[in-house]
Amino acid sequence: MKPHRVKSFAWLSGLLVAPLLLTIHSLKAEGPSPAELLRQLDDYPHARQVAFSEGKVRDYELGLGAMQKIRGSWRFKHGERFSGDLLRYTWQLVDGYTSEEVLAELERKLVEGGGAELLFSCESRACGHGAQWANRVFGQRVLYGRDELQRYRAYRVTAEGEYRLALYASARTADRQYLHADLLRIVPSPGETAP
Repeated sequence: MKPHRVKSFAWLSGLLVAPLLLTIHSLKAEGPSPAELLRQLDDYPHARQVAFSEGKVRDYELGLGAMQKIRGSWRFKHGERFSGDLLRYTWQLVDGYTSEEVLAELERKLVEGGGAELLFSCESRACGHGAQWANRVFGQRVLYGRDELQRYRAYRVTAEGEYRLALYASARTADRQYLHADLLRIVPSPGETAP
């Protein structure tokens, strides 16, 4: 084979292979939507759903800082407000599985699926008082556990729309392990613009 033919063949094969590799990479990056990911967890045999709700919300506050008492009232150190459609799940983990390991697995799937950006995370006492997360933020008393065993994550997810995802893991005892998820699909109110 003549040298110029080898070069042109290499150039041509590179031209054909590059789009194929890009297509394969984009297919790998496309994971389930955040709502599908939560439904998968809902079907997980070691998670028992204890609460579920869905509905439209206005001025939902996503915590981007610890819960703390400011001028006599409990609130986030930092937060953002959004309006949209809210899916809210609470699961109890059974059969010896911990909220920490299930949260880690859920986060791994989020990152692998692409389009997820961690906005804030905290663990243990750095999150603030667990009773405030359980009662004020998520409205689920069962989430109240030991402050040193709590974990909170806030994500921005862009997959088939713009979402905010709040994940909270808590534990009171080895048998009372809970995971909570708030998934907000952002729908701007009339006159507002999307973030």
